Amino acid sequence: MALAREDEMACWSGVFRGVVLGAGLIMLVSACNSDGESKGSTNNSASATPTIAADVPAGFDACKDLPQALIQSEKLKNKGDDIANRPGGFKWRGCGWVQAGGDGYAATIDTTNITLAMVRTNKDFTVDEELTVAGRAALTSHVSGQDPHADCVINVELKGGSLEVSIDNPPTGKPTAAQHSCDIAKRLAEQIVPAIPTTL
Repeated sequence: MALAREDEMACWSGVFRGVVLGAGLIMLVSACNSDGESKGSTNNSASATPTIAADVPAGFDACKDLPQALIQSEKLKNKGDDIANRPGGFKWRGCGWVQAGGDGYAATIDTTNITLAMVRTNKDFTVDEELTVAGRAALTSHVSGQDPHADCVINVELKGGSLEVSIDNPPTGKPTAAQHSCDIAKRLAEQIVPAIPTTL
């Protein structure tokens, strides 16, 4: 059971990213390979965005700079690098995480050059909440048509992009199934954001 959950987590970020670029979910789910990348063509519907930074915001490593108190309290286990480049210049740099035991939620925590404005204007996403996290603008969203109780993303504003915390919390995950995925995403972000340099 634990192995299956870890495989689902590795593929989730690829599905989310494909939708950002306007690709179909079914194609991306079937195209996920072992390193979380996706194959096949994409229709870059987000390319109409006038500007995108050449790289993800620098100065915070979403793998190494997470507060140890967060890792311990959430019982997170690092599953390795989560690195993706997509057509149109979209980039993610971070790591995938699962709860120890492998049967709770899974998360990808990245810095990305996707801005909050890009998420707001993408028709493939439904914005659930606009909020502030440690003084920074943020929003939660989910892929339109999916269950936000199980899958949610929070993007927190950084210069030239955002911190992105993607949560996959399936109903089969006994430890956290009763929790809303957006509540988990916000809880993680609230602990991560204070560790990000104010210059970002």
